[in-house]
Amino acid sequence: MMTRVRHALWHYTPLLMLAVLWEAVTQANLVSPYALPTLSSVIVAFYRLLADDLAQQTALSVLHGIAGLAAAMAFGTIIGVLMAWSVPARLLINPVVRMFYPLPKAALIPVAIIWLGLGDLSKITLIFLGCLLPIVVSSYNAARGVDYLLIWSARSQGATNFEVLAEIVFPAALPEILNGYRVALALCFILVVAGEIIYANNGIGYLISSLGDGGDYAGMFACVIAISIIGFAADRLSIIAIRRLLSWRE
Repeated sequence: MMTRVRHALWHYTPLLMLAVLWEAVTQANLVSPYALPTLSSVIVAFYRLLADDLAQQTALSVLHGIAGLAAAMAFGTIIGVLMAWSVPARLLINPVVRMFYPLPKAALIPVAIIWLGLGDLSKITLIFLGCLLPIVVSSYNAARGVDYLLIWSARSQGATNFEVLAEIVFPAALPEILNGYRVALALCFILVVAGEIIYANNGIGYLISSLGDGGDYAGMFACVIAISIIGFAADRLSIIAIRRLLSWRE
């Protein structure tokens, strides 16, 4: 137990050093408080906002992110595997994926507004569209990379197409598919905050924007740090989940 604690402290020492440097630089007035408030004032602002509506606004953002990402994971995986498995599907879908994959995902924000207005559905759709293509590409590459000897062997044993997909292709492609989910998770947080800053009337991004406009820079930084911590925690949890889902490979 003590070994784990020491390892964790050593692992996060750079963050502790950064925090100390932040406080020292700002207390010495080497940086304008409008550009970077002191870390102590940010911590005070965090507890102040936590007692107000920070938790509620953050929960709304997380729920929007979960809904959009879950939909993208479901549809993206199906589309990607279908592209790898079916030549007609690949010929039909692949050009569209290649065309829109390099598109900056923030460019989808005005599209979501035009289609669905300024409500929650618009935010969820933005996250869904932004996360969909990375998942499609990772699922397609994963399914395409499955050893054909395994597929031919299963077919020679009389396995149906569905059995080959369920018992050979999907398990073999799962590691890369899960890594695609992790990439989409990071993109999900970017889209949540960006969308809420630009056009939302609730959520953590809206709170960041409104506090900045009101001159509460300590509160603004507190919200930025809060969503950063949540994103970091979500990434760590995704790594744990991936290891457990792939434990059978060991």
